[in-house]
Amino acid sequence: MPKIHKIFILSLIILFGLTIIGCNSPELTPEYTIYVPINLGENLPQNERNRLTKKGVPLGEKIFFDQRFSSNGKVSCASCHKPEKAFTDGVALSNLGVSGKALHRNSPSLANIAWADGLFWDGGALNLESLSFGPLTHADEMNNDLDSLVGWLSDDPDYYPLFMEAFPNLGVSSASISRALAQFQRSLISANSKYDQYVRADENIFSSAEKRGLQLFTQHCSSCHQSDHFTDYSYHNNGLDSVFTDSSFEEVFKGRYRITRDPEDLGKYKTPTLRNIALTAPYMHDGRFPTLESVLLHYAKGVRKSETLSPLLKEGEKVGIELSPQEQSDIIEFLHTLTDKEFINKY
Repeated sequence: MPKIHKIFILSLIILFGLTIIGCNSPELTPEYTIYVPINLGENLPQNERNRLTKKGVPLGEKIFFDQRFSSNGKVSCASCHKPEKAFTDGVALSNLGVSGKALHRNSPSLANIAWADGLFWDGGALNLESLSFGPLTHADEMNNDLDSLVGWLSDDPDYYPLFMEAFPNLGVSSASISRALAQFQRSLISANSKYDQYVRADENIFSSAEKRGLQLFTQHCSSCHQSDHFTDYSYHNNGLDSVFTDSSFEEVFKGRYRITRDPEDLGKYKTPTLRNIALTAPYMHDGRFPTLESVLLHYAKGVRKSETLSPLLKEGEKVGIELSPQEQSDIIEFLHTLTDKEFINKY
């Protein structure tokens, strides 16, 4: 056979083989295009092994709101992460799970969670793909068995083709369930509040009180709640308690220390985003403060001393942030400008 024919045939074989591989590759699934405004950095952080796709995101959304993913068929991810409350649940310690028992941590908002470096209040989950397994299987949350879930979904005429389209290499599996949920949660971008309109286009949209509140917020609060994400994605002891000796419930009351075993992390919890904060009461990792007023009163008069108290809350022998009642009121006026109605009404 002439040499040129051999090369031609070999090229066809290679091309055919690459085509087969490509057709089975999830990377070739069309990517989900999502707009990220300039004041959030324009680029959405993604897991390169699980990039957002046009099939994966809607599948994750479907799973997120489906109560059949709990053992009693009455609890979904959205039970504790309600869109109208910026994906929180409005209670201090949720008892909305299968067991009806109260959890030991407040349900955090999922707004802009794609940027989070460490998840849960103590950073116990490293990424959204691993986060989902806890709520799905925990006895007091959704209390399901992953093998049972995979078996049901494999036989379901609705879900099965959706999984095969979104994750052709994984099919129906615990990995594809978590990846779909992760994709949907990364798509939850909140960036069209009154504040966003103020910084991007219309400086005249703020009232005098809101402008004063922004100035006070920048002066006293922005070290941890950095704009425009309104969090530094780090961990701090903000003076809620002075003693951290309670080791019950797998040491959830010791904060970040539970994960790192570093005594310097006792009492430290993740800085939550303040976006949509007016909708996400009650506040703190245990929901101890029912209102924004009570939160600011804590910082003004209630900060407790401890070895790991944030240096940002200490000045000599003084602790806390000196704020007059009028200053507290102005800050709250500003915090209300972080409510994104488009975000909460989308789902």
